[in-house]
Amino acid sequence: MALDTKLFIDKLAKEGYSHLCVVPCSFAQYVINEAINNPNIEYLPCSSEAIACSIAAGLKMAGKKPIVIIQSSGVTNMGSCITSLLKPYGVTFPILSSWRTYKFPDSEIQHEHLATELPQLIESYGYENVILDNENIDNAIEQIELCDTTFTIAVIKKDSFTKVQLDEKHKLDLSNYTPRSEFLIALNNLFKNNDTLFIGTTGNTAREMYSFMKDTNNFYMAGNMGGALSLGLGASKAGKKVIVCGGDAEFVMHMGGLVTAGRYKDIIDLTYILFDNESNKSTGGQNTYQSHIDYIAIAKACGFNVSENIVYNIEELEQKIKNTKGLNFMHVKCGIDDETPRPPIEVVKVSKFK
Repeated sequence: MALDTKLFIDKLAKEGYSHLCVVPCSFAQYVINEAINNPNIEYLPCSSEAIACSIAAGLKMAGKKPIVIIQSSGVTNMGSCITSLLKPYGVTFPILSSWRTYKFPDSEIQHEHLATELPQLIESYGYENVILDNENIDNAIEQIELCDTTFTIAVIKKDSFTKVQLDEKHKLDLSNYTPRSEFLIALNNLFKNNDTLFIGTTGNTAREMYSFMKDTNNFYMAGNMGGALSLGLGASKAGKKVIVCGGDAEFVMHMGGLVTAGRYKDIIDLTYILFDNESNKSTGGQNTYQSHIDYIAIAKACGFNVSENIVYNIEELEQKIKNTKGLNFMHVKCGIDDETPRPPIEVVKVSKFK
């Protein structure tokens, strides 16, 4: 069974819920799509779960009725906000979290721990948890009302909502951009059989690296979104030449990594390539709504050597990345590829870089 997504959002709006503060999850992609489509509730995309939680707290304290939607791995990210803001100040609002499962040898190893321990984590924050009823919409709304007035998190199971496509006006057209796969193939040809360490951020970036960069030294980071640059910083501080392949949603999640890396700009060999497809591809392809961000200016202000212009084609990337030294940043605009397979667990679950 699955809840009628359009009716679900309409009922939430009728109950006075005003904003959906969201870090996208594939389990909730149809709820997100309908919130974007529906003029009676505001979709508010957030760069991290802690930010979503804090924004929702501000909305609630100012008299609005927000809802936070995240995936289970993000419950850890919002722990500080929950325990040091919501609990001590007595602020409540509905938090809906997916409950991602794990079955060996699923390569999404970031879900392995919380696949069984999510309820215990929620309880450690001083919250109760309920499984969102995906058969009776009135019961589901009642559960959300409970979460609005008590410290309770509603857990979403897979396939809890009926399919909703984005309205045409909300869909992205990236057909004029070079697909990311072509940039990755170029990197593979430039750095094949080389000691340079490539770190791929969570989601489709790492998956596509596995498919299109077979001859390079790759680490596929399945989880820890927003941490790829900092992981690369640690490796570069240990003496490795590192190229981090990141994404636009990943860039904003933990921007303190940019500031930290900038402190060591003269003594490390680290390049951060931001592959910007303007979307959360692995969670439904929704717009990241980050067109207001000047990624290059941010990186430059943090101490990176930057390519002043956005890279749009293979030749530009090849020219800019040859013989790079120090701390570098490149903003690459790219299109969408067809879905690629996840890397097998034996190449993902490694604890030492080559």
